[in-house]
Amino acid sequence: MLLAALVIASLFVGSGDIPVADVWSALWHDTGSSTDLIVRDYRVPRTLLCVVVGIALGLAGAIMQPLTRNPLADPGILGVNAGAYTAVVFAAAILGTAVNITLVICALAGALIAALVVYGVGNRGPAGGTPTKLVLTGVAVNAVLTGISFAVTLVEPAVFDRVRFWSAGSLQGRQFDTLWAVLPFVAVGVVIALCMPKALNALSLGDDLAVALGSRPAATKAAGVVAVTLLCGAATAAAGPIAFVGLMVPHAIRSIVGPDQRWVMPLSLLGAPILMLTADMLGRVVVSSELPVGVVTAFLGAPVLIALTRRKAVRGL
Repeated sequence: MLLAALVIASLFVGSGDIPVADVWSALWHDTGSSTDLIVRDYRVPRTLLCVVVGIALGLAGAIMQPLTRNPLADPGILGVNAGAYTAVVFAAAILGTAVNITLVICALAGALIAALVVYGVGNRGPAGGTPTKLVLTGVAVNAVLTGISFAVTLVEPAVFDRVRFWSAGSLQGRQFDTLWAVLPFVAVGVVIALCMPKALNALSLGDDLAVALGSRPAATKAAGVVAVTLLCGAATAAAGPIAFVGLMVPHAIRSIVGPDQRWVMPLSLLGAPILMLTADMLGRVVVSSELPVGVVTAFLGAPVLIALTRRKAVRGL
């Protein structure tokens, strides 16, 4: 009910002062006026894309945390978003493209490469991987990829102009073509994710116990990497690297309903769009020129992350 209310409210909230009656009329009758253009071609797809991106980031975080057995993991911390964003920067530099299937595929490839590098390096060694090693590897990969992205945008000012809204995580100006470009990839990622709760419950106990319970850890990890790649790659291609959503929402849900992924994942699917819509609407009205949604989620997420790290015991998986 809250998500539905926010979706409706998002259609009526914007930096422009458009009366409620005019917005309602524009939703049902296309007269070709500027109000109809703003509402039908910008606010409606922006709202729907905000929901889709929120679903993608929330589910990606809900998968990442049991997959790495780290309750503070999210795609941003583990470098997946940075991989997708770096690929977008190179695509903009080489192809000069806007958000379309080509850019989405490039973002997916970048997310997959980053995920494989982090997971491969983080699991090397005789003792295998640990949550700490994965996080440290992800931070290092994230730093390297961020430096590469900044270097490209500094050398090529035209590329910076194309991706400057992505760098902060923005939904401003997105239309239906962006939504249709990323929706199939997010849909496939959601289907894979929603098939994984029982396997992730077993995996969070450790590989040995997962095998004893009849699960296949290698297959679960592979499916998780594929799902996170699809979800984060598509979300980053559409809106840029948005941090903290995949961390805050699953962790908050887990503190309410416990560690069972059969509850955490579907509730994260609802909770993340609620956070995204709230942040997006705040960004529209706080300043006249609009704040990117990624900036607002960072303001909300940074204190939460600090509070989580200061707690004596982080809620376990």
